[in-house]
Amino acid sequence: MSAQNYSAIQTQDHGVQIVRLTDAAKAVEVSVVPSAGNTAYEMRVHGKNILYFPFADVSEFREKPSLAGIPLLAPWGNRLDQQAFWANGQRYAFDMSIGNVHGANPIHGLVIGSPYWRVTEVKADNRSARVTSKLEFSKHPELMKQWPFAHDYEMTYALSDGELEVRISVINLSAESMPVVIGFHPYFRIPDVPRNEWVGRIPARQRVVADAKMLPTGQYKPMDIEDPFLLENRTLDDGFTDLVRDADGRARFYIASSGKTVEVSFGPKWQAAVVWEPNTAKGQPQDFICFEPMAGITNAVNLHQEGKYPELQMVAPGATWIESFWVKPSGI
Repeated sequence: MSAQNYSAIQTQDHGVQIVRLTDAAKAVEVSVVPSAGNTAYEMRVHGKNILYFPFADVSEFREKPSLAGIPLLAPWGNRLDQQAFWANGQRYAFDMSIGNVHGANPIHGLVIGSPYWRVTEVKADNRSARVTSKLEFSKHPELMKQWPFAHDYEMTYALSDGELEVRISVINLSAESMPVVIGFHPYFRIPDVPRNEWVGRIPARQRVVADAKMLPTGQYKPMDIEDPFLLENRTLDDGFTDLVRDADGRARFYIASSGKTVEVSFGPKWQAAVVWEPNTAKGQPQDFICFEPMAGITNAVNLHQEGKYPELQMVAPGATWIESFWVKPSGI
């Protein structure tokens, strides 16, 4: 479908069904692969991808999906401190024999690379190009066995005026309130500029204190990273909270260099952020940084049970939790 400047089409890339959104005026093109976690794997600006995607093509990615592009972490984001989670005062242990929960400290949820997404709308008009997809979590026994709350996810990618909105809805179909501890793990880069030359911004007043297993202790310390900060010679895998917000409720992160900027704005229900800026084993920087919008800090669902995280968000039976984040490149 198209509407002058904007177009939204279902097509193929290397034999894989994808959806491509285009904003011709801004020369921005977003490609989404629904059958591999509904992941946006490209956001090309004048042909340059601002998303880190270390695969030869999307068929290689779908063959063995891993973290890249813009993946959803659900029904929990990042790590848990046990092979179980607490909700409404009850402990739910994972069945590790199924094989869809990984690690002594289970990480990144259950839907990365999931083939269960179904496209429900592809549309373009004179305001935007967008695609909406749905994952009906409750229809899949191996998911319900681990997180026994019937619910659906609905995700919309909308491209407008060169900016990408990623909106997620969590629809609670169960008879009990469900904790909302989802997040995204998007990978951002400035094309053609080495990461050591980037500066960044983390709009937060507090850092999350973590233990040796990178699990929050329930304590915080004042923000001690300069604004803006240099990415050179720095490694981060840290949580942040008490985000600094504009009048519209958005917390604005960015990376910038040589007149090029990638800004990432979190809506108000993203209460926390994880920022990941790793180095390789050889000490060379990898060409990305992750600004991860999180509904709560890491392990929020279990910290809440311990009385250490009163801010835990819940979605009532029959209700829907909705929030967005936005990606806006400039100068690319």
